[in-house]
Amino acid sequence: MNKITIIGIAGGTGSGKTTVVKKIVEALPPHHVAVVPLDSYYNDTSHMTDEERKAINFDHPDAFDWKLLTRQLNDLRSGKAIEQPTYSYILSNRLPETIHVEPKPVIIIEGIMTLIDKKLRNMMDLKIFVDTDPDERLIRNIERDTIDRGRTVSMVVDRYRKVLKPMHEQFIEPTKRYADLIIPQGGENITGIGILCKYIEGLVPTDDTESL
Repeated sequence: MNKITIIGIAGGTGSGKTTVVKKIVEALPPHHVAVVPLDSYYNDTSHMTDEERKAINFDHPDAFDWKLLTRQLNDLRSGKAIEQPTYSYILSNRLPETIHVEPKPVIIIEGIMTLIDKKLRNMMDLKIFVDTDPDERLIRNIERDTIDRGRTVSMVVDRYRKVLKPMHEQFIEPTKRYADLIIPQGGENITGIGILCKYIEGLVPTDDTESL
């Protein structure tokens, strides 16, 4: 396989990272991209009680298994397939199932703190920060968490005030300075995402039989 391009996409929860990733995937040839979500790499908490698990701050860098992510990313870069862990927000723990991920010409790592780990950053060819207004991110969190994660509006707002907002300001927002490119308005920035996709298309080796 030709050189693998590694792209890191960071930004606050509800910023529109998933939309940006989707647009990049759509812009490239079929089966050209592997997406590795940072959310899959929360620490294994099998040894903890349910009470201890519920007390974990999932918006702190210590909640992630950076060693496993770095190792598996290295494997993909070397042309080896990985067994990506899966995580349950309901159980606050890893699931027994894994996802088989084959190396692709483009690997996207996507998550709130994708740019915080120096070793991980050094492996990236392109670093992106998706930037969206806090009130918009809060609204998206309310919509997502009440539908997908069984939380009430008051639970989401309380968590935003006590955890999400301070953690964003302390850990996520500062990583913006590491980004090669900042996309304001998240997934709604059609022009910015379009320019980004064109640039990424140019990174894909032209001598690859599947390339554009």
